[in-house]
Amino acid sequence: MDAIRLHAYGPAANLRLETLPDPVPGPGEARVAVRAAGLHFIETLLRQGQGVGPHPAPELPVVLGSEVAGVVEAVGEGVPAGLVGRRVVTAEVSTGGYASRAVAPAAALTELPDQVGFGAAVAMNTTGATTYGLLELAPIGPGDVVLVLAAAGGVGTLLVQYARRAGATVAGAAGGPAKAARVAELGADLAVDYLEAGWDKSVRELSGEVTVVFDGVGGELGRAAHGLLGRGGRHVVYGSASGEWFRPDPAEVEARGIAVLDGIGHLLGRDGGVTELRARALEAAAEGLLTPAVQEFPLAEAAAAHAALENRDTMGKVVLTV
Repeated sequence: MDAIRLHAYGPAANLRLETLPDPVPGPGEARVAVRAAGLHFIETLLRQGQGVGPHPAPELPVVLGSEVAGVVEAVGEGVPAGLVGRRVVTAEVSTGGYASRAVAPAAALTELPDQVGFGAAVAMNTTGATTYGLLELAPIGPGDVVLVLAAAGGVGTLLVQYARRAGATVAGAAGGPAKAARVAELGADLAVDYLEAGWDKSVRELSGEVTVVFDGVGGELGRAAHGLLGRGGRHVVYGSASGEWFRPDPAEVEARGIAVLDGIGHLLGRDGGVTELRARALEAAAEGLLTPAVQEFPLAEAAAAHAALENRDTMGKVVLTV
């Protein structure tokens, strides 16, 4: 099979296309002929040898990635043969997702609705589930003024779409004019380039105080967004694309009556896990309620995909296609 393997920690160029033996599914497992593999920002850090949260630096050599969509082509002992030929998605690959074939527990496979393509399936499987988890933590409705940071990203584009459908007033902030234009196309009431000075003032002028911030960026942008929240506002933190998590001043938070909510903690500690959220996300895509933004790279260009993601040159969910 074709696979992207990492032999030494370091830059994106260290990701190399190689030919490896096809993985063999063991008891309770299935092998998937991969059509699309998801790429996550955390994997750019793991590639550099950095442990992230519960994820230690990988042992080398390694095929990164855990999320794929494709067609089941073989099953191990104890798995029904009828699974072969099914279109599936999973985020629990055990052999590495940056490859033309991957093995995962059969119980971790989700069958795809006919209307959902492989790239969209990878996007909705984790990114969509994350979106629904954040909305579960901070429900929004017609009375809300919502600010989405990184609004041209995978989660951000879905949050903007959902907030518009919910009747909220939506401001989307993204880095650069092209990304801001994309946010405007999604239907945001205001799309701003947060690389320009005064972007937060434009949000304030839109509708006064913000009631909900969805923050996957952190750092100075997270602090600026926090300053736009009115009393009783909710600041949902779920990422640190800036390299720094947003850490509020407890005294200020208490004085302003603001709730700072841990989006990742909610997802990791949620009763029943995220299986239900993934099903809801895939259903939303099948029904056309949410359309994931997907930026595709061929598997052989995994290094370019990593570099683009690190340099903030991507829009939507980054997917490797086979």
